[in-house]
Amino acid sequence: HEHNESEAAQTVLQRLQEGQRVAYVSDAGTPGVSDPGARLAAAVTAAGLRCVPIPGASSITALLSVAGFTHQAGGWNGRFVFAGFLSPKATERQREVQQIGADARACVLLEAPHRIEALARDLAVLGERALTVGRELTKQFEEVAQLPAREFPAWLQAGAHRTRGEFVLMVHPQAAASGEETALDATALRTLDLLMTELPVKTAVRLCAEITGQPRNALYDAALARRKCASDDTDND
Repeated sequence: HEHNESEAAQTVLQRLQEGQRVAYVSDAGTPGVSDPGARLAAAVTAAGLRCVPIPGASSITALLSVAGFTHQAGGWNGRFVFAGFLSPKATERQREVQQIGADARACVLLEAPHRIEALARDLAVLGERALTVGRELTKQFEEVAQLPAREFPAWLQAGAHRTRGEFVLMVHPQAAASGEETALDATALRTLDLLMTELPVKTAVRLCAEITGQPRNALYDAALARRKCASDDTDND
């Protein structure tokens, strides 16, 4: 794991230098892709020894293969951003979600079950932007769902089993803007944050809608989600 990888790599190097072959397999994932393994590979390469990849389980490519991006106007150009695990701190995570919302490319995220509900509330501010959720991919209780980002919290709450297991999520490429279906951009969210520090939620939402031209309903949903996350942070302090 991440805390003993550097030390454990030395044992592997010793075995390799003795002429043995070592196969490294990470738990339910691909080594070095949000799983331990990168430090080991770097140590082996630095020692002048061979490091050979063997294709294995990858929740990222598994979900990409069934996400169906090509139905969107203009299709999908194959580009995506891999963000991995977002920050466990609510304020920083919200900032990262803002950045994702402002980027037109697809974005791949990973999340653990104990943080998935908090992430869902944050992603809900992306409104109608399509989201593909993969839960427990390649395992017995695998589940794949595609839905608007705003519906993700309700989807999780629809069954107790849905907050269990490991998650990989894909925020689809930004669709062409059309009225209420436009996801909130980073400028609108920043404006909303500033107004909410001084004004009641309804007033902040009304002014933000007038200033930015963003849909009031989407801004109101974002405001409630942000207030909820701020409350959670206070409770955890």
